Amino acid sequence: MFQLQRSWTGSLIACLLGAALIASSFNLFLIPHQLLSGGISGVSMLVGYFTDWNISLLFLIFNAPLLIWGLLTLGRKFIILSVVSVVLTTWFMQLIPTMTVSKDLIISSVAGGVLVGLGTGISMRVGGSTGGFDIIASILTRKRDFSLGTSLFGLNGIVIVALGLFKNNWDLALYSMLSMFITGKVIDTIHIRHLKVTVFIITKKKDLLLKKMQRLKRGVTVIDTEGAYTKEPQHMLMTVTTRYELNELQNLVRQWDPQAFVNITETVGVMGLFRRSDRNEPGN
Repeated sequence: MFQLQRSWTGSLIACLLGAALIASSFNLFLIPHQLLSGGISGVSMLVGYFTDWNISLLFLIFNAPLLIWGLLTLGRKFIILSVVSVVLTTWFMQLIPTMTVSKDLIISSVAGGVLVGLGTGISMRVGGSTGGFDIIASILTRKRDFSLGTSLFGLNGIVIVALGLFKNNWDLALYSMLSMFITGKVIDTIHIRHLKVTVFIITKKKDLLLKKMQRLKRGVTVIDTEGAYTKEPQHMLMTVTTRYELNELQNLVRQWDPQAFVNITETVGVMGLFRRSDRNEPGN
């Protein structure tokens, strides 16, 4: 129980820090120059620039239906941390004054991108998200083997083009693109680059872990193994999951078999069935 409480406390502190970094990026570097971030925050900024509506409230309003959708679909911890992140980001945006820290657009776009990437990456590391497209991505990847990279790039591209057209300032659009690119690179560094990962778990508690992993809705392959030095029989559980579910799987293993050896590798591509509930073959 103490370990569980400590885990939640650490996760909430991480979400607090992530929200503060994201709000600082918005109010100190991006919004003063009317630059955009990616995802729902970018849509909120775009609408706010042309209507003079409060961007922080738009951010909360646009995220609300996605959070409700996630509440009905996703894991409890993921969506709770996502709600906390969105609410805290909104609160910090109200608290932190909107002011120009640097008049240089390149410095502002780079600094803004780094801070958003840090905040988002920190939230994802503890099993949450910052709302918006992350929730959409998590829902879709749990339902099918769906590649989101092109779709998200297209959605962000539409927002960037809209900024350039309506502002008649393509410099702002290009600097916004630079900021989004840097955000993605920082997230890749802090969390994990690929959407899918393969997890190898060497354990002596095969049946217990298999039972606990059933709720993750991913196929698991069991391979009998033997320790090279100990000569003791063990089992290897191999599964492919997404970076949005990785933290949940790691916590599961830590809780039920802290002695297990876990190897996580980035997965470039997957062929065949990916979601456990879509599988009927006896081997999974």
